[in-house]
This record gives sequence, C-alpha cells and structure tokens, in this order.
Amino acid sequence: MKKSISWTRLLPLSLQHVFAMFGATVLVPLLTGLNPLTALFTSATGTIIFHLVTGGKVPAYLGSSFAFITPIMIVALDVLPDGTEGMGMGYAAATGACIIAGLIYLLTAWLVKIVGIKAIERFTPPVVVGPVIMSIGLGLAGTAKDMSSGNMFIALFTLAVVILLSIFAKGFFKLIPILIGLASGYILTLVLQTDALQSIAFVRDYLLPEQLIDFSPVAEAKWFALPTLVNDAAYGTTGGIEFLLPKFTFSTALFIAPIAIVTMVEHLGDMLAISRTTGSNFVEKPGLHRTLMGDGLATAWAGFLGGPPNTTYGENVGVLAMTRVFNPLVVQVAALFVLLFSLSPKVGALLATIPEPVMGGIVILLFGMIASVGIRTLVEKQVDMSKTRNLIIVSTILVLSLSGITLGIFQGMGLGALAGIFLNIILPDKEEEKLPAPLKKYDE
Repeated sequence: MKKSISWTRLLPLSLQHVFAMFGATVLVPLLTGLNPLTALFTSATGTIIFHLVTGGKVPAYLGSSFAFITPIMIVALDVLPDGTEGMGMGYAAATGACIIAGLIYLLTAWLVKIVGIKAIERFTPPVVVGPVIMSIGLGLAGTAKDMSSGNMFIALFTLAVVILLSIFAKGFFKLIPILIGLASGYILTLVLQTDALQSIAFVRDYLLPEQLIDFSPVAEAKWFALPTLVNDAAYGTTGGIEFLLPKFTFSTALFIAPIAIVTMVEHLGDMLAISRTTGSNFVEKPGLHRTLMGDGLATAWAGFLGGPPNTTYGENVGVLAMTRVFNPLVVQVAALFVLLFSLSPKVGALLATIPEPVMGGIVILLFGMIASVGIRTLVEKQVDMSKTRNLIIVSTILVLSLSGITLGIFQGMGLGALAGIFLNIILPDKEEEKLPAPLKKYDE
C-alpha cells in the first residue's frame, strides 16, 4: 500500500523528476529539428497515457527517444549535418512513420499477452537481466561526460553536494538531494559569472572561463502560447507548441518503424531496472503487455502531434534509486509540471538556462545508480560467476552493449540484450567442475 504524500513534499519530489528528464527530452528535438515545446507536451501527455494504461502502478517517466534521432533526420532532411544526403521527405513523413512504430508496440503487447509472462521470464533470468540493467547506466556514461565537460568544476561541485546530502542529510532533505544539488550548482554559476568575480584572474581562467547562463532568450519568450496546427511549410515559425499533421508513406515507415524492435528491448530492460529498484515485479503486474501498450500508445500519440517517439527514461530510474520514493503519484505530478511548462515558452526558456555541467554532475550519479542496480541483481540472485556459461553471457552483453558494434538496426543495449537472451537459450546450464581451493602454505 502506498503512503500518502503531502503537497509540501510532493512538489519538490516531482520537480526532481522534471529536472532529470528535461535535458535529454529537449535535446532530441534540438538535434533532429523538431519543436522542443511539442516534445515536452507529448512527453508529459505520453507519460499520463502510460500511467492510465498501466493503472498508475509503474513509477516511470517517458521522454524523447534517442534511438530515433538519426532515422528522423535522414527521412526529414535533404542534407544531414555531416553533409550526407537525406531523403528530404519532411518532418510530417518522419512523424507519420513514428506512429507506425508505436503500432508495432501494440502488436507486440498483444503477442506478449498471448505467450504469457512465464515465457518472458524464462528467457530473461538474472544472468541476463543484471548486465542488461548495468548497460543502461554504463551506456549513458558518455552522455554524463559530454554534459560535464563544459565545466568540470561546476559539475564536480554539484555532484559533491548531491553525494553529501544523500549521505548526511536528515528528514525530508535526504529525499531531495538532486533538487538542492541543482539549485546549488545553478547559484554557484550565477555568482561566479558576476563582474566582480570575473575580474579575478583565477576565477576567470580556471573556475568559469565562459558564462554559462544567458537570460536573454527568457526575456524574449512569451509567457503563454496555445498549440498551433501547422504543416511542414510553416513548421518552426510560431514560437510555441506546433502540432504537425503526419504523412504516411511506405518507404519512410519501412525505414523508421523497425527501430521499435530495438526500443522494445530497451523497454524491457527499463522495466526490469524499475522492478529491481522498487522491489516490485512490474513485468508480471501490471504486466509487460500493459507497459508495452502504454509506451506504444505514447509513441503513436507523439507522432500524431509532431513530437519525437517516447520511451521510458533511465534518468528517472536513477532518481527512484537515489531517493527511494517509489510512489507513482510523484511521477504523475512531474508530468503535469512538464505539461504546464510546455504551454509557457518563457518557463521553458528559463529551464533551458540550467547549465549543462550542473546537469552533468547530477547524471554522473544517476547513471551510476542504474548500473549499481544491475550489479545488485547479480549479487542478490546469487548468480554463480565461477561458471563459464554465466561469464560468457555477462561479458557478451556488456561488450556488445557498450562497444558501439552494430548489426543491422540493432546496436547498443538492444543488441546486447538480444545476444544475452540467445546465449541463455542455447548454452547448457550444467554443473561445472570447481577449481580446487588454493593450497595452504606448508610449513618448512
């Protein structure tokens, strides 16, 4: 039974989830050329759809999926940023194909319901689940590095504040270390970029060589803007949320929709990670078929409105692991916050002023917490790592997940997870001869 949470606690707990998802969710549309405010809107409403489908039982947040970045750019653009040629079909055709990807989720959810969860669990024992969860966190390590590298001093300061609060804080402050850490890093950045401190050579040369916070976009942004229905020709001109009517073509659907196979494997990994973090088996109840259905509907919904596909977010799993607050209401209120922010370009612009190094310091810990959940799975389930079979499965999953090796449309965690499931099926689980214990040093 979930404990009730007072509003004075609920709001800051929810804001932590908002800040955890904000950077990545906005980054995807910025990279692809889609509308960031639309991405926030479809992320928030997609999360609400997910919670409705799953009965409000799974404390998951859905944000923009990175797996679709390159396919969307190839379909939409004439020329990609690296100079290679794209299809030039426009964003409406790309988001239309993303709707088909969401429908693939729904078909798979139906198949999973028919096959039954026992079959799924048989193919995903702890020796597979543990390293898959580890790869989610470790696979995001590069993102943490990129976000922190802009100013390692700010990033490490923010990280230190979060760590100290997590260990030594008492009462409610122990539940919101991310929020306090973010505020501390933000304030430090503002102080260091004042004229008085920038006149000091040490500060200017070593602590903050360049200003990280610029309020001019905030001043120019509107306080409120209703969504506007546009076509490709008018896309990106309104300054607010833009609902882009989708187009459906066979060639773009064939190019983008199969990516859903990869993201569904990642979805399973995220559900296993959330289950291990919270101590509840969400794969069994409400069921993997319901979580897949929720994710698929959220992705199709985003495509209908011109947003990027949605996916469950590892950043927010890290928040769960750190705060130990698992009430889904916290995530649901976070979605409402994001929904309100998406309707206010000014608030969205203000959130965008949070320096990347501040977020970098936070995600260093969040992504590491996810990897630690995977290690805990191996330890608690007493996976025997002296067995050659188990060593092969774990090592193959980790290397394929983290090396960047690509096999067709599969890469990263999706490829590693599929390889682990396959090896678990074909490799015999037999008793192996144990190596003899080391001989005791004999007396001369």
